[in-house]
This record gives sequence, structure tokens and C-alpha cells, in this order.
Amino acid sequence: MAHPAQRRWYPIAFAIAALVLLPLSVLLLSWHEVDQSIWAHLWQTQLPRLLGNTLLLVVGVGTGVVLLGVSLAWLTSLCEFPGRRWLDWALMLPFAIPAYVLAFVFVGLLDFAGPLQTLARDWFGSGLRFPRVRSSGGVIIVLVLVFYPYVYLLARGAFLAQGKGLMEAARVLGQSPWQAFWSVALPMARPAIGAGLALAIMETLADFGAVSVFNFDTFTTAIYKTWYSFYSLSSATQLASLLLLAVLLVLYGERRARGATRPASERPRGQPLYHLRGWKAALASGWCGLVFTCAFVVPLAQLLVWFWQRGRFDLDERYVGLILHTLYLGGLAALLTVSVALLLAFARRQAPTRGMHAAVGLANLGYALPGSVLAVAVMLAFSYLDNHLVIPFSSWLGGAGKPLLLGSLGALLLAYLVRFMAVAYGPLENSLARIRPSLPQASRSLGVGGPQLFLRVYLPLLVPGALSAALLVFVDVLKEMPATLLMRPFGWDTLSVRVFEMTSEGEWARAALPALSLVLVGLLPVIGLIRRSARQPGH
Repeated sequence: MAHPAQRRWYPIAFAIAALVLLPLSVLLLSWHEVDQSIWAHLWQTQLPRLLGNTLLLVVGVGTGVVLLGVSLAWLTSLCEFPGRRWLDWALMLPFAIPAYVLAFVFVGLLDFAGPLQTLARDWFGSGLRFPRVRSSGGVIIVLVLVFYPYVYLLARGAFLAQGKGLMEAARVLGQSPWQAFWSVALPMARPAIGAGLALAIMETLADFGAVSVFNFDTFTTAIYKTWYSFYSLSSATQLASLLLLAVLLVLYGERRARGATRPASERPRGQPLYHLRGWKAALASGWCGLVFTCAFVVPLAQLLVWFWQRGRFDLDERYVGLILHTLYLGGLAALLTVSVALLLAFARRQAPTRGMHAAVGLANLGYALPGSVLAVAVMLAFSYLDNHLVIPFSSWLGGAGKPLLLGSLGALLLAYLVRFMAVAYGPLENSLARIRPSLPQASRSLGVGGPQLFLRVYLPLLVPGALSAALLVFVDVLKEMPATLLMRPFGWDTLSVRVFEMTSEGEWARAALPALSLVLVGLLPVIGLIRRSARQPGH
């Protein structure tokens, strides 16, 4: 039984959890009425292809991120070769590039009319043809280059935590470095690799911008087209529920895999275990450098070229409006999300019961929901409230009887709150965990309690964690495309919407300015992540 002082936190935690469960319940309720004509059309013309494309994308990206992430993590954490020290952190920088930005850069560079193919035809003749970039292979390569850091970061931490003793014991028993990797290091790192793979697959399922640039139809593009082409919000919601089912299956598989194997708990090693020489060192440096160049250097350089050629001329009053809208949405969403996440973290600290743990788990489930899924769920819920509550009540009062919730700023902020609650909760929970219970107890004994206890004791200690949480949410909101594109109020275009509009028209150079702005802002949390990673022993 919970203590009476703990029970007062229950309404707060369960109310926050209900916000996350709202989209889930709306998705389930959407199946009470099915438009058979639309579903018949989808099945005859799109659905089999959507299933095939989405499955191909998941398998291709999953295989690619594991191969890239694990190989890079193994080389930078256990081997010594020229350039390892700077590549160790540089390979995290692709985190800062949104998938849709890398997508339009690669299409702009490698398309038939792009600079590389044009230059190649000038040099080697007009009959030269590159493989078609707008293909399943092209979109898979782009998403692998964007999402491999999930596996790289977690696998690297797992390899560092395994310790030097186990690998040396394998070598004493006569195993080669390759055999020790397969029999010792890889099985112990499997939970971390599985967690990174699950994150990459969820991001792949949720991606809208990159697949739109490649004209590669998946469930996310079908949701958008069903909403805006067929004008059927319920059918779009039903498609979104199928996408959510796939995400939940990925989460379930990752939890089962993580529960079956425990990560290593030894002390991190101090020095690299294998010192590569000769062609092996050159191969390691070349492989890591090639990935970094393709995933970060080339896109950033091309964006700068396009910005100088064309993008700088778009710096006018309209662009200032885009920046202000983007910053306003990001700042407001960060403030709201951090405030609600702080309440949730305090509730869990003050009432560490099984029911509270369940409520916290439900409240953090929103990060697994793709932005397109959240958008259609929130809009369907608000459409119902408008039609059955707001409009009748407004008409009864003599008003115009117009919908107020559908297409409002509040609907978009609610989607951001549900989507990024887990992002803000993590740093705040870690900050609260560092505050020893003896500190507030001593303050109460001195007569400091209630709001004064929070303002004078908790708040100063929580500021670093709160700033980190706000920065992470702010950057995620800036880069979020599907929810913003589907739900933004009229006239509330942002940088990500501008990128979508320009890339939809093939205006790669004009998309460079908002894309470059997003990349530079995205570097802020990545730099913080690199600095925190550099504090690990042995670095």
C-alpha cells in the first residue's frame, strides 16, 4: 500500500500517462467504421507495394546499421590505428544531420542532372550512366548513413565496458582476434547492439522526409497521401495503427533480446587492445574515414556550396519568419515538455511504487510513436471533440460554431509533448537521482519546505539536467517533419516544412539554407554527447 503522502502524486503521473494513451486509444477506436471503397483501392493499387517496400527498408537498413555500427565501434574502441582518436568522436557527428537533408543532398549530387554525373559525362562521354539513385538501394544507403550512430554509440560503450581481461583470456586460449570477437565480444555486446538496432528500425519506420525525396512509398507516405488525397482522416488513422503495430513488435523483440542476455559489467579498459600495423591500419583508417566523409563531410560541403550559389539570396523577411516560427515552436515545446517531465520525475521519486513505475513507463512510450502516427491520432481526437463538444457549445452560446482545436497550435504542441516526453525525462531523472535524500531532509529540519524547498534546494541542482533536456527536445522539435507538416496551423511554416517544399519541387539549392540551419543547430546536442562520452575512462 502506498503512503498517503505518496498517493497525491498518483493523479499527476496517471494524467500524464493518459496523454500518451490518448493517441493509442484513438487509433484502436478508428476501426469502428471502415471505408471499404478506400481500402479496396489501397489494396488493389498500393498496399502490397507498401508492405514490400517497408519490409525491404527495415531489413536493408537493419543489416546496414549493424554492419557499419559494429565494425566502426570495434575498430575505434579496441584497436589503435592512425586517426582513431579523432574518428572516435567524429563518427558521432552524422547524428546532427536529419535523414531528409542527407537524402536530398545525395539525390542532388548523384542524379542524372547532378554535378557528378554531368562531370563524368564531360570526361568520359555522354553514354556514361551511374546506377539510378532514386531506388530502394539509394534510400537504404542514405538511411544507414543517418542511423548507424545509434548502433555505433551503444556498441562502442558495450565493447569499452567488457574490459581487457576477457579478450586477453581468449587470446591465451589460442583464439585469434577475429575468433575472440565472434565468441566473446559480440555475444556480450548483443543487448546494446539490439537496443541500437531497435532505435534505428523505429526511426526507419517513422521516416517521411527521406522516402519522400526518393519517391519511395512506405506507410508514412501512404498516411500523408490518404489524408490529403482521399480526405479520409479515419483511413489515415487506420494505416497509422498498422504502422504502430510494427513499431510495438520491434519494441517487444528488443525487450525480449535484452532480457535474454545481460551486458558486461567489468571496468572499462585503459588502452586499445590491438595495435594495427601496415595495410591493416590503412584499411581501418580508410574504412572509418570513408563512412565519416560520406555521412558528414560531403553533405555539409554540398550544403555550403548550394547556400553560396543560391540559398543566400533567400535571406529575406519570409525566411526571418520561418526562423521565428521554428524557434518559437521549439522553445515552447521544450518548456512544456521539460515542465511535464519534471513533474513525472518528481512523482516517481516521491512515490517509488509499482503503480508509479507502470505510469512512468506508459508516459515514456510516446517516443516509440512515429510523428505521422501521432499527428493523425491527435487530429482525429480533436476533430471528435470539436464536432461533439466545441462546436455545439459555441453555437449554444451564440458563437460562430467553428472548430477551435483542429489545426490549432495546441494540437501540435500536444503531439510534441507525447513524442518527446522520454527525451526530456531521461536527463531529469538522472539529475534527480544525484540528489541524496539527506539533503531535502536536512532542509526540512531547518524549516525549509513546500515551494521553498523546490526553489532553494532542488531547482539549482536540477538546472544542468533541465537545460540538457530542453536542448534535446528543442533540437528534436526543429527536425521533426511529419507531425509539423501534417498539423501546423495555417501560416506556421518552419525550416523543416521549407525543406520539404523545396525538395518536393527539386529545388535542392534553395533547400540548402534551411537544411544548413537545421544541421548547425543539431550539432549542439551532438557536441554535448561527444563531451560526455569523452569523460569515460581511457579517453
